[in-house]
Amino acid sequence: MSELSQPTPEEINAKFTPRIFSGIQPSGNLTLGNYLGALKRFAEKQDEGIETIYCLVDLHAITVWQDPEALKKQTREAAAAFIASGIDPARSVLFNQSQVSAHAELGWLLNCVARMGWMNRMTQWKDKAGKNAEKQSLGLFAYPSLMAADILLYHATMVPVGEDQKQHVELCRDIAAKFNHDYGVDFFPAPLPLIEGVATRVMSLRDGSKKMSKSDPSDASRINLTDDADTIAKKFRKAVTDPEPLPDSLEGLEGRAEARNLVNIYAALADKTPAEVVADYAGQGFGVFKPALADLAVSKLEPISTEMSRLMNDPAEIDRILGQGAEKADAIAQPILQKTLEIMGMIRSR
Repeated sequence: MSELSQPTPEEINAKFTPRIFSGIQPSGNLTLGNYLGALKRFAEKQDEGIETIYCLVDLHAITVWQDPEALKKQTREAAAAFIASGIDPARSVLFNQSQVSAHAELGWLLNCVARMGWMNRMTQWKDKAGKNAEKQSLGLFAYPSLMAADILLYHATMVPVGEDQKQHVELCRDIAAKFNHDYGVDFFPAPLPLIEGVATRVMSLRDGSKKMSKSDPSDASRINLTDDADTIAKKFRKAVTDPEPLPDSLEGLEGRAEARNLVNIYAALADKTPAEVVADYAGQGFGVFKPALADLAVSKLEPISTEMSRLMNDPAEIDRILGQGAEKADAIAQPILQKTLEIMGMIRSR
């Protein structure tokens, strides 16, 4: 088949039931960036009539060493954040990855399909391994293949991600295409990244050139979903800005990274476009805008932190929800895993 006649991902996916899958590592201290870039969008997707599957990828977390008790707490905290942000376990499948063993099984099978060269080219591997690649775990090197398994295990056709994860979804498509080609089947879809919203990449409150990160040494650089109202307001009021007032058009934010970041955050929290926010505050200084942003953020985020706290006081209930979600996930995953094994020539006699 010539390159010109290759089917597009959309054409491939037309054969599959639309399904969304995405996951977050339970590595603690989820931030405003996680909420606007992922959790808020995950909750909104429940209203689009598409099956939604959301996973706490604890198997990915252990690619670097984790304290076992801390990992349990962080997994429950991440689950609490999902629920408090609007993900309804009755409408979405919510579970932690390690409770569905098919993830690890398909991960191995796809390790045997993926190529070393593909792994070596992954930007996040280069960034995380740095000059100490020889000292990193094999899991850290191979985890993009496990990520592909996470997605393909549910025949997901769409994956909500940030811009920095787009490469992983592209790799997932490459692995799916190679599997289908090698075995002469049309078994796996070609998942598409969903990069939506005005704040898919939330930047630091101290440096607009850096992504908001839970690993930043400065707690003032981020809004944690566990922050109380006073802390949220204080951090926004002290956010780094410039002395110029807000312009009357988005073009006026060129070269003003901190200002653009705060406008984007406001827009995402208010469900407006950045252009609408700029129009609303044109000519106003940050002495006016930052308190307004702080008030808006508190109104949106304080209920989340309060609900997270309530949920964390009942870890058994969180575990029950994750267990029920794992049963639902396993019911979807097992037939796909078993068919994969059959296609690859594994005897299935029990």
